[in-house]
Amino acid sequence: MGTIHHMSQGLLVVMSGPSGVGKTTIAHRVQTALNGVFSVSATTRTAGPGEVDGQDYHFVSPEAFDDMRVAGKFLEYAQVFGKDGYGTPRAPVERQLAQGRVVLLDIDVQGAAQVREAMPDACMLFVVPPDEDTLGQRLADRGRDTPEAIKRRLAEARRELEAARAPGLYDRFIVNDDLERATDAVLSEIHARLQDKADT
Repeated sequence: MGTIHHMSQGLLVVMSGPSGVGKTTIAHRVQTALNGVFSVSATTRTAGPGEVDGQDYHFVSPEAFDDMRVAGKFLEYAQVFGKDGYGTPRAPVERQLAQGRVVLLDIDVQGAAQVREAMPDACMLFVVPPDEDTLGQRLADRGRDTPEAIKRRLAEARRELEAARAPGLYDRFIVNDDLERATDAVLSEIHARLQDKADT
């Protein structure tokens, strides 16, 4: 298994960051710049209006999800008792990496820790807001949350940042004070990693 990754120039890029930090926007820009692919998660929840199976998510039954989990077919997964399960299927990611693609994964810190273990040479990036006030402002500007919900999200962001600082988990923290600059920082990190792979 291990040899595939070294022959190819594919790279798995994990992006995490608190809600409202802009990581999804950055990830989409990176995808466009590098002709990358987003990993499609499997979930036990039912498809919402307009969602396409295999494109937005792989919609699977709880039984199928559990079989995949037990068989070790997820790079990472989260299954909260009584809630829907979400996971990143390993096979499509490995297939795309073998084709030399940059594969993007937008997941939380818990998922990232599982990926770090499963694929140690993934490029792990955590997007941080310039400061908490900015993040609060961005969340307020989105207009999706009540002030209480924003408070909850900020507390969540603090916890996530603390967990993200675990030694050896993330390769780099990218401050999103400016979208162009943050995107460039992510791209230069990815290019450096691809160059390293090409040199070895």
